[in-house]
Amino acid sequence: MSTFQAPKGTYDLIPPDSATFLAVREAIAAPLRRSGYGYVETPGFENVELFARGVGESTDIVTKEMYTLTTKGGDELALRPEGTASVLRAALEANLHKAGNLPVKLWYSGSYYRYERPQKGRYRHFSQVGAEAIGTEDPALDAELIILAVDAYRSLGLRNFRLLLNSLGDRECRPAYRAALQDFLRGLDLDEDTRRRVEINPLRVLDDKREAVQKQLTGAPMLRDHLCEACKAYHEQVRELLTAAGVAYEDDPKLVRGLDYYTRTTFEFVHDGLGSQSAVGGGGRYDGLSEMIGGPELPSVGWALGVDRTVLALEAEGIELNLPAATSVYAVPLGEEARRVLFGLVTELRRAGVATDFAYGGRGLKGAMKSANRSGARLAVIAGERDLAEGAVQLKDLESGEQTAVPLAELAETVRARLA
Repeated sequence: MSTFQAPKGTYDLIPPDSATFLAVREAIAAPLRRSGYGYVETPGFENVELFARGVGESTDIVTKEMYTLTTKGGDELALRPEGTASVLRAALEANLHKAGNLPVKLWYSGSYYRYERPQKGRYRHFSQVGAEAIGTEDPALDAELIILAVDAYRSLGLRNFRLLLNSLGDRECRPAYRAALQDFLRGLDLDEDTRRRVEINPLRVLDDKREAVQKQLTGAPMLRDHLCEACKAYHEQVRELLTAAGVAYEDDPKLVRGLDYYTRTTFEFVHDGLGSQSAVGGGGRYDGLSEMIGGPELPSVGWALGVDRTVLALEAEGIELNLPAATSVYAVPLGEEARRVLFGLVTELRRAGVATDFAYGGRGLKGAMKSANRSGARLAVIAGERDLAEGAVQLKDLESGEQTAVPLAELAETVRARLA
């Protein structure tokens, strides 16, 4: 046993499971790359104030869940709890919005950190793929991102996910709703922390998962009844575009999401096979976030999809991805001369695009062939002194057991043909 273990609430990604995670990331990213989104990567930690301003000081993320540290130089930093604020900061710092081609379309993939009570589907270190479209207010852009997420899930074979949709209004209509909601909430029997939240951001109370709170929210004013005409029209266009694209959704007037920066379009993907941690991804429009973190007015929209929970959703539906074999060919040398020759052939096959491994450590034929079978390879290349003297190697099909001699000069071509 090792002296050390992974920290509580975290996990190691190791083969063969790691191949599924990589495939999920690729499936989520593929529709984005086809739609003009460029890759961005930000540091794993940022200035604490970036998240306090952007995510919101009333959120659990900022008040309870951020990992913070003070550097030797006195800087207050936080491990990133989410991706949007960091990506927008990077875009602003690089002046991407001034290049004259809006929206700025970016996608990212990485690890994020929140101090939460660990349970299946909720970790202190988790993986997401996200996308942001910065600098344009257009319902077609909101619909585009939702459709790309749906297409990614469908490409993985997922079917039992649902799209929840809501509008959170804008700076014109939300203040009146905020006041009406506060009046309602002040009359409820709430704990001190929740009462404080009522004064800072009352919409967050609607997102409270505790049954004792939810029971009291019956009859609470709904934002959809307070939307201005512009927000109503905007939301209706998003809904129409989704319907035209064959994307089903459910209107959820209580959907708020856990971050303060959202405006207008807000959405969440849930999977009914995951129990209490049913959200697999979500996002929305955040038209005021750029100004919150010191930038110009840049209406934007984006989402983040959880890789961990998407993998759990695949398991819940019993879906096994068709992953390429990690090794297609396994080389087994018998003797020193064969080691030298086969190692050169392995390099040649790899350079030709064939996934190839080698029996390292000077093992005998029996042990090497066991390793070949465990590797999942389709073919084994075996060579001893007699084979080399004849200018050939033995090519064995590990599925059928058939074995034939192949001239050294024809090995690469023969292998490619067998694997085609």
